[in-house]
Amino acid sequence: MTDYKLLAAQIKAMAEDEPNFISVLSNASALLYEDIEDLNWAGFYLMDKGSLLLGPFQGKVACIRIQLGKGVCGTAAGNDETQLVANVHEFAGHIACDSASNSEIVVPLHKDGKVVGVLDIDSPSLNRFNEDDKAGLELFVKTIEEVTDFSAISLS
Repeated sequence: MTDYKLLAAQIKAMAEDEPNFISVLSNASALLYEDIEDLNWAGFYLMDKGSLLLGPFQGKVACIRIQLGKGVCGTAAGNDETQLVANVHEFAGHIACDSASNSEIVVPLHKDGKVVGVLDIDSPSLNRFNEDDKAGLELFVKTIEEVTDFSAISLS
């Protein structure tokens, strides 16, 4: 079982004195990819001119830009709501960036109450993520939000 409180403490320690959010998110994706079992992708998409643009990640090549409301990431960002998907093939409008992905969890990332991106995590296993993962990853993202300056992200 993943110790999300420890992961949150680790990213807080890494991020507290680093003003560059790209570096923080790079380490965050590496931390998650290394510490959470059964993943094939962990990373971030960031708002850029009204859509999500690929940010720091670990895993295979990925979709570069995702429109709000499209796929799991676009739905999470558009609705400002975590998406926990047991089987991505049953998710209406799923975008298959990696055909090996079978389940996914996406958590919105905020600055001043506005969505500035999402944390996206994929697994090759069906039903990989549960409510404990959801709560833990939301804690992880909240920690990033508290210690990271996202002012350079273009929301419009």
